[in-house]
Amino acid sequence: MERRNRNSVYAVLNCDDILHEILLRLPPSTISKLVIVSKRWLRLICSSSFRRCYLNQWGQNFRLLGFFVCNFLYLGRPRDGYRRPRSEPALPFLSTCKEGDDLKLSGILKQLGYFMDCSNGIILSGLHPKTYYVYNTMTKQRYQLPEPQRFYKTLCMALIVEEYLDRDISYKVIRARCECKLKERNTVSIETFSSRTGKWKQTTLMCSTSFALRPRTVGMVVGGVVHWFAMWGKLVIYDPRLGDRHVALVKLPAGVITHEHEESVLGESSDGLLLYGQSNNLGLEIWILEKEAGANPSTHCNCTHLRYQWILRWRLNFKAIWKQLPSLNMHSKETQILSFLPQNSTSVFFRSGWNIFLYDLETKTVEIVNYQGRGASISWESSKIVPYFQPDWPLSFSVS
Repeated sequence: MERRNRNSVYAVLNCDDILHEILLRLPPSTISKLVIVSKRWLRLICSSSFRRCYLNQWGQNFRLLGFFVCNFLYLGRPRDGYRRPRSEPALPFLSTCKEGDDLKLSGILKQLGYFMDCSNGIILSGLHPKTYYVYNTMTKQRYQLPEPQRFYKTLCMALIVEEYLDRDISYKVIRARCECKLKERNTVSIETFSSRTGKWKQTTLMCSTSFALRPRTVGMVVGGVVHWFAMWGKLVIYDPRLGDRHVALVKLPAGVITHEHEESVLGESSDGLLLYGQSNNLGLEIWILEKEAGANPSTHCNCTHLRYQWILRWRLNFKAIWKQLPSLNMHSKETQILSFLPQNSTSVFFRSGWNIFLYDLETKTVEIVNYQGRGASISWESSKIVPYFQPDWPLSFSVS
């Protein structure tokens, strides 16, 4: 009987379909440790099909490697404009862990130009308007995109990482033209590079009303849909999956925070909706963009055919935070929201002076994020600080 039971267990574990179903039921803290059981288990866990099924059930976990610093004084400026001093790196990185230290010491950041965007561990960087790089920190692969066909003096960008394959990634890079004179038009010219075709494709997007994209910004991609900040307190929504050339225009929420010099960021909630955060020295507000009732977010639908509404989810006064940190005299420091966490509705990064904080909106707890480079001369007023996360998923390309 004991031998029969042992043979039954071996028969079950030797069947890939049954093993696949068993592993799907294990939590993320366990699944990453099972890659050392055997080459067969490693191959199954690292396969793209198992990864997609597992992440659909459990969601993706991310780990913070550090913060990229993007200085707008240099990005997209003319050759005779303000020049970066040699003592300042083109792509500053504030590391928060050993993996971040290794990335900084590897020397690859010196080869990537200026930081533009990142998604799912992929970094988009380069020099406007011709040179762009896509770098995968997990595979250590750098790819230089071919030169774009059109010249855009002022532009905004978007990076779409569609899915991971067994040995490569699938991504799109979008360049959108911004009018320097800020005249409202109902069209915008974009160029899209696809890793599948290896080419740029020019397209003209249209809107039912006039608009103008906000220069030198990066679009937030949620579920394959691009969200760009537009001038005059508006948001442009573009879904490139449909092949449709129309975009939707949504007015940003008019909350209590209406002072000048406020900061605003976009993010993705844990349930796959767009987050909008705005702040000034007094506090911050976080809103979520909901689609009309009955709309299925997983179904490809023309964004112009949907109705949107902003729902206020959180409102926070910074004075409540400083009471938790009496040892830090932060009352006179400029405070601004920096970023949301990936696919997270309850946590947000913000800074005061050179201190970066992580605040949990549900538990109302705050912690200081320690990073390498606290004494560095960073122009906080002219820079955007972007956290860099890597997907926490086992990858192996050595198994045949």
